[in-house]
Amino acid sequence: MSFFPKIAFQYEVEEYLIKVFKNNELITALGTQEAENRYQSLLSHLSHPPAFTTVRVNTHLASVKHVKKLLFEEIQKQFKGLCVPVLEHPKLQDILLIPVIGPRRDLKKHASEVIVGAQCGYAVLRGAHVYVPGIVSTSRFVKAGDVVSVYSDIEGKCKRGAKEFDGVKVFLGNGISELSRSEIFSSSGPLKGLGIRMIEPVYLSPSFDNVLPSHLFLQNLPSVVVSHILDPQPGEKILDMCAAPGGKTTHLATLMHDQGEVIAMDKTANKVKKIKQNAELLQLNCIKAFCYDGTKALSVEKREDKQEGPPFLPESFDRILLDAPCSGMGQRPNMAYSSTLKEVTSYQPLQRKLFTVAVKLLKPGGVLVYSTCTITLSENEEQVAWALKTFPCLQLHPQEPHIGGEGMKGAGLSLDQLKLLQRFDPSAVTLQGMDINSLQDSREDDLISLANKDCIGFFIAKFIKSNSK
Repeated sequence: MSFFPKIAFQYEVEEYLIKVFKNNELITALGTQEAENRYQSLLSHLSHPPAFTTVRVNTHLASVKHVKKLLFEEIQKQFKGLCVPVLEHPKLQDILLIPVIGPRRDLKKHASEVIVGAQCGYAVLRGAHVYVPGIVSTSRFVKAGDVVSVYSDIEGKCKRGAKEFDGVKVFLGNGISELSRSEIFSSSGPLKGLGIRMIEPVYLSPSFDNVLPSHLFLQNLPSVVVSHILDPQPGEKILDMCAAPGGKTTHLATLMHDQGEVIAMDKTANKVKKIKQNAELLQLNCIKAFCYDGTKALSVEKREDKQEGPPFLPESFDRILLDAPCSGMGQRPNMAYSSTLKEVTSYQPLQRKLFTVAVKLLKPGGVLVYSTCTITLSENEEQVAWALKTFPCLQLHPQEPHIGGEGMKGAGLSLDQLKLLQRFDPSAVTLQGMDINSLQDSREDDLISLANKDCIGFFIAKFIKSNSK
């Protein structure tokens, strides 16, 4: 049952998506009405947060059982004794799942209001407090210690510092202001730090601000699946081509027991800095991060023997992860997607450039995993069809674990090929809220099944490069 409006797109993007989700192959397989129902269900899911918070345990430093105990105690403290379970996953043995309670429909709205930007609002819906840079406006007389109702300016129409706002806003819950209005909008420049401490969020998720930082990494469930599918082995040389902020990079290093070499690349210097910080925090030493454009990572000339970083010679890597830049339409929650059609369609050629380099850098017999956090055909199944046609040396390979659904029809792939792909489609399950009573009545198996489906939109393909030249 929807609590928020369905995700809104620019007109031309919506027209584009309608063609994707009502393509001839899908209509033939499902019928017009079922295709329409699934598309509308997807739009509803995208504007709501996933049903679970997923954290990956840094098994390099601690056992899952030990961290589970510490996390359960921390959540009880945050939720003032409310008993929310922390679940282990039978197929992903390095993650913990925390059910999200909500939407809570009976929260009282207060006269004092705080408006936050859309990105800040999405973070609040996934358990964060409000930090000062995310605050766009407040009521006139907000003081430190006031209880305020927090709203998200999903269309980005509110002017910074406004005293009231009558545009489209979505209620996120109630909190206590840590600062007065004059402190928030201080003329000496924007403050940093905590602005609103959320005490009654519409969706109740734990905050992970400084919670077991070297033991836990917040990741979406499919993002954890990707590293397991690549399955790096100790002593191997691995490339993470578009690695920021380093969640998958650090996971790969952990799965290798920090033995071997994980090369992480990103073309933005600040993001590379973040990868290095995360590797240091999680105490992983086999990661080497470089600021470099992945499309230029193939060396055409002989390298110096001592050169560690890119560009690399052909056939340098045992396994490569290409978690490609994408249109990001699978991210949740998102109530208003702002990109234009030109921006959405710009990703396919970039992904193909990166993919071409990846194939050349991979050793014969090596594994290439391609993934995105989007829902389009052009960036997912169409890329697979293109890759198989363009690179005869590549073969699709079964994925383990296979937790998501199969690939989507519409790109001309065979049924057998679609079964080898993994598409996490949030619309595969009915949108439902969760309260403490329904949670306590639920079987653990059913909760795990829900966590597998009610997550972000995501796509994974696994290729093996044949030994024959």
